[in-house]
Amino acid sequence: MADTLETPTSRLELVMGKDAVRKLANSCVVVLGLGGVGSNCAEALARGGVGSLVLVDRDVVEPSNINRQAVAYTSTVGQRKTDVMARIVADINPAATITPIDVFLTRENIGQILGGLKPRPDFVVDAIDNVTAKLAVARWCQDEGMPLVSSMGGANKLHPELLRFADISQTHGCPLARIIRKECRKRGIRGLRVLYSPEEPVRPQAPDGASGKAATLGTMSYFPPIMGQMIAGDVILSLTGLDDRSATSGANAR
Repeated sequence: MADTLETPTSRLELVMGKDAVRKLANSCVVVLGLGGVGSNCAEALARGGVGSLVLVDRDVVEPSNINRQAVAYTSTVGQRKTDVMARIVADINPAATITPIDVFLTRENIGQILGGLKPRPDFVVDAIDNVTAKLAVARWCQDEGMPLVSSMGGANKLHPELLRFADISQTHGCPLARIIRKECRKRGIRGLRVLYSPEEPVRPQAPDGASGKAATLGTMSYFPPIMGQMIAGDVILSLTGLDDRSATSGANAR
């Protein structure tokens, strides 16, 4: 029999120490988008001891989500992603504060949604795939001094070992990052930290029965979840100071 009683945070304390675990328990992280990247990030943040999570998404689970999303099972098809994710987080940590927001983010409502959160979040994760909304989030976080990390494209890619964190100005090879980089220059958005892969996307194959170019982007089962886990790690290390970056130094200045 073990000499000490193990808890859900016992193994975290061995790596980070009790003070860091306590700090995470008192931290609030906003996860924008609960797709392959965001849902896996939210799960990892919950397992990592983050005590308050704001979960923002408007979609419901579809059969095509099952290959990569933490919210997607045959039993959850048709359910709201925010509802499923909230249940998962509560099952991991019943003491967690969970704020599900079932809304589609737009340039017009981002400031109202993020600015209206009480208490003020400690970190924002951008895992949405709408370019206009991503840029609006980056602008708002920069103006408000809110730490942010943004996910770039993971579709049609095979090699997660190529994933890396960088300032958006230093990215290359990612079609989504190329657009964001150009628009950030136009809009005066500086120092945006992103996770991206320089891997050239493979050409998607046309679905059976379809002619010409495939209508949708393909995704590997492991790629978006790995991105989500990496972003969760980045957030946790930053919040605890274990990576020598200050979580309170201001948005996009990390």
